[in-house]
Amino acid sequence: MSLVQSELSEPYVIYTLPLLSTPMAIPADSSVPIGVIVCKQSMHKHIANRGYIAMLSVNKNWRKRGVASTLVRRSIDVMKRNGVSEVVLETEFDNIPALSLYESLGFIREKRLYRFYLNGKDAFRLVLPIPPDPDQPTYPRFAPIRNPLPAYPIDD
Repeated sequence: MSLVQSELSEPYVIYTLPLLSTPMAIPADSSVPIGVIVCKQSMHKHIANRGYIAMLSVNKNWRKRGVASTLVRRSIDVMKRNGVSEVVLETEFDNIPALSLYESLGFIREKRLYRFYLNGKDAFRLVLPIPPDPDQPTYPRFAPIRNPLPAYPIDD
């Protein structure tokens, strides 16, 4: 918990940690986490299976060693195995290390979100489109029927 509270600008513990999965990076010779990623996967607008990365944090002493990219790649791999069609996240517009990391993994900037964070900073929403797996069967997607027609008996 201290890793999350000391490294992030937002109080994520309040609204994300109880709801989302939280894989951690822990060195073999320690029991103290050095990195954490908080993410989830769910249906978005009943159409797209979307992954969401809510938070990524790495202890300052362990940065630039591949911990963050490993956590993100492994999380995306799990989401891919579960049929995700895209992964989205937000990061502060001036967080150059985070933007560089995500863009190196294929994320693209979708849009700027003005005054997105509690501290008044803007954010970029980043999206990673996931192409369909050719080895998995595909099924046509149908929009849910909101107001189904009433059933009438058929006269023969």
